[in-house]
Amino acid sequence: MGYFSSLYSSELPHRARAVYMYLHDRADMDGKCYPAIGTIARELKLSRSTVKRAIADLVKSGRLSKEQRWRENGGKSSNLYYLGRRI
Repeated sequence: MGYFSSLYSSELPHRARAVYMYLHDRADMDGKCYPAIGTIARELKLSRSTVKRAIADLVKSGRLSKEQRWRENGGKSSNLYYLGRRI
């Protein structure tokens, strides 16, 4: 089977599987990416709340970790996501 076989056989909800595949598709060679919640929601045709719940599911399962990013002026930016490992 392929890369996602363990994901397919997991107990994760559909929303978490879809978000994980989205993030995997956009990750660099180190498994890092940083799309905004709104971008993920728009491109997957999901609500922002659903994307947030999916990310929480993935973090809880250990398949994803996230780190808050900050702008130079101190404001929040998009999260930095790491696939398949903890920070």
